[in-house]
Amino acid sequence: MKQAVLVFAVALVITLAIGPAVINYLRKMKFGQKILEIGPKWHMNKQNIPTMGGFMFIIGIAAAVIIGNIVMGEISVSSLAVLGLAVAYGAVGLVDDYAKIKKKENAGLTPKQKLVLQILVAGVFVLVLFLGSSGLPQLWIPFTSISFSWPWPLYIVFAAFVIVGADNAVNLTDGIDGLAASVTLPVAIFFVFVGFRRGDMGVVIFSAALAGALLGFLRYNFNPAKVFMGDTGSLFMGGMVVGLAFQVGLPLLLVLTGVIYWCEALSVILQVISFKTTGKRIFKMSPIHHHFELSGWSEVRIVGTFAAVGLIGGALGIWSVLLL
Repeated sequence: MKQAVLVFAVALVITLAIGPAVINYLRKMKFGQKILEIGPKWHMNKQNIPTMGGFMFIIGIAAAVIIGNIVMGEISVSSLAVLGLAVAYGAVGLVDDYAKIKKKENAGLTPKQKLVLQILVAGVFVLVLFLGSSGLPQLWIPFTSISFSWPWPLYIVFAAFVIVGADNAVNLTDGIDGLAASVTLPVAIFFVFVGFRRGDMGVVIFSAALAGALLGFLRYNFNPAKVFMGDTGSLFMGGMVVGLAFQVGLPLLLVLTGVIYWCEALSVILQVISFKTTGKRIFKMSPIHHHFELSGWSEVRIVGTFAAVGLIGGALGIWSVLLL
């Protein structure tokens, strides 16, 4: 417990401390967010607010993890794999953000380019899991006693699909001030619990660092935002969340703990299918947080409601783990 509190505090303090310097540097470099014209009109007020602010919580997490593992005295290969997955996805986001800034529009890498890079990164991560395994992977269904083995070829396809899907779902959630960080904070707390429950201090340290850094980031990202995390931050964050889920061997729990992510992604999928097949839209705009915006909800109300739903999902996840 002391290690978790230490790591949380270090990540929080460092993120808070470096925030102003990171924001000033991004302003100096003119790394400003470009807003889509098809979005809510009032979002144009956010034009040129510094983006790529995810660097501040990435630095906070890295420093906290290093200190935490010095105190603990060891780090597992699987923990390093989670960090590698998050950093690699953060790098994809960095390339995407930089391309948007160079083009001076809200379009960086093409969807195909981004997808290929994400699949390659997921493949390397799953390969590390395979090399570090001692048998067939197990898949547990929440709230049941059902657990079954998968042949590795089938599991690799499943894992790659979940990893890429979850990372993109987290990315879609980053659409209004403070939303992605607020929704992910209870997810990080959930993984702290699971780490303790399973006796995996690597998971505890990474999750506590994520929670502390996101809380610090919200100081600058909550409405009205002074900085956005950009794809650099959201893809890094998504990689860490889904990596932790696979490290503890409970990827299906993301259905509960990551309920907002999937709702955001599903709203986009349903919107596209409906429009292409019927010419009609289900939502006023997708992802679904924009639908609520256009329905008159304030950004603070949306963030508060979505975070509350995320807390309920996390609580259900904890309940299911207690039944194991």
